[in-house]
Amino acid sequence: MLIRDRLAREGAFLFRWRSYVPLGLIPLIVLALPEGRRVSEAIGPAAEHLVFYVSVLVSFTGLAVRWFTVGFVPPGTSGRNTLAQRASELNTTGMYSIMRNPLYAGNFIAILGVLLCVKVWWLIAIFTLCYWLYIERVIAAEESYLEEKFGDAYRTWAARVPAILPRLSHWRPPNRPFSLPFLLRREYNGLLAVGASFFVLEVTLDVFVQHEPFGVWLDEDFAWVALGVVTLTAFLALRFLKTRTTLLSE
Repeated sequence: MLIRDRLAREGAFLFRWRSYVPLGLIPLIVLALPEGRRVSEAIGPAAEHLVFYVSVLVSFTGLAVRWFTVGFVPPGTSGRNTLAQRASELNTTGMYSIMRNPLYAGNFIAILGVLLCVKVWWLIAIFTLCYWLYIERVIAAEESYLEEKFGDAYRTWAARVPAILPRLSHWRPPNRPFSLPFLLRREYNGLLAVGASFFVLEVTLDVFVQHEPFGVWLDEDFAWVALGVVTLTAFLALRFLKTRTTLLSE
């Protein structure tokens, strides 16, 4: 079997289960927490709060990449489907004019921000390596599908546009208007995932690893609580609007 075909075959399997792949980070995070505690004690509260703001900024930059991509794509493309590949047309404008996989780039940045708040360098290094090995295979599966479906049009676009690292000089405006209802209908899960991840990591590190009293943690680290509450509220509101109303319908 050709290496390209083997990567595509492995990628098809990973694509099917990609929603659960990030859970594989949990054992690594648990192993890193004691070292994260030592780093937090060494750098002090002021620097730890700075890490918090940087981490949140990085994660929401990743979400912004996803939002700016999804808000302009036609329905039936760039989906969250897991059972099989799907694309009603080939996206080549907007974010897809400067990189072929903006959603995967956004995912990487969003997860990277969450892991930065653990403050352990080897956790970041292992995540980066594993994400590359994982996403390389998923992309190979998608490329095989898109090449078969769109033929020369896909090959021409792929030859011009890089896979991950953006080439800003190739920017082409989106060929459809921004759709806020479509974006809100699609992306509220990612917002909750980021907010909940920050909240759970910080309460685990401070309360259960550093043994800080919960009341003291609530007082000193209220920003984490606020982030968790805001993202959870947004998730519940958007889910209600999606499932019980037609406000997010186009």
